[in-house]
Amino acid sequence: MKFLEYTPLDSINLFLDHLNLGESTIKGNLEAFSCKHTGTDRKLSLSLEHEILDYLGQSSDSDPSSPVEYLSSRSSRRTLIYLVLTLSHMYPDYDFRCTGEEEWETFKQIYDTYLFEAARVCFNLTIGFIKWI
Repeated sequence: MKFLEYTPLDSINLFLDHLNLGESTIKGNLEAFSCKHTGTDRKLSLSLEHEILDYLGQSSDSDPSSPVEYLSSRSSRRTLIYLVLTLSHMYPDYDFRCTGEEEWETFKQIYDTYLFEAARVCFNLTIGFIKWI
């Protein structure tokens, strides 16, 4: 993976730089990465794919909401692998390969909550700006 300089994200990053949501503040940014694997990425990607396939082969879970069902789709596995690779590039001091499903679920819930609040603030700012014009 390689970091891509993508200037259209600048205006979104300006919005996310210090977004006050009342009880909390988002200090974030968006970055673009290519999904073409480098040598190290290719090795890690294959390793993760094999780990997932081994896990799927050993699991007897038939619950449709379980990660087993989700990871049986190749596109879902690729999405997870891209996420792990991207996080590994952004935070090289951390190892995201052994992150458990419950940690991803917690992260997703937090992310969804803040994303909803950020969208609400953005919508209100946009409506206010349109009324001002």
